[in-house]
Amino acid sequence: MLENVMVREWMTTPVMTVSPATSISSAHQIMKERGIRRLPVLENEHLVGIVTIGDVREASPSDATTLSIWELNYLWAQLTVEKVMTHKVITIGANQSILDAAEKMLELKISGIPVVDDAGKLIGMITESDVFRMLVKSRGKTNSAG
Repeated sequence: MLENVMVREWMTTPVMTVSPATSISSAHQIMKERGIRRLPVLENEHLVGIVTIGDVREASPSDATTLSIWELNYLWAQLTVEKVMTHKVITIGANQSILDAAEKMLELKISGIPVVDDAGKLIGMITESDVFRMLVKSRGKTNSAG
């Protein structure tokens, strides 16, 4: 039965995105405010990368530095998403099985995949949380029917 469940049924849409020129501090703020862990990066409506909370954390200043907090904040504000994003983005189609998405995430050790239409335009995100939500809801349907 799960083979018939499509990505489009469980993906998150619309998707919050940033541009390559977005500062790391702005991207981090967006992630914190919205409770999300990844942001697709769009340039002229084309998907050119993805930045994750892990990318942002790695770009964060170390506690072992001798720079002042003002210098650190200034430098961090100058660093852009383009410098830390993943450029080769794995995507999936909305009409693919959610099992394909789960398999891809597991195999590649990633927790979310941008969903694109046939023209390659970003239309959603499918994450491991979406897969878990689908599993829990399908279990509820099975239990109530049986």
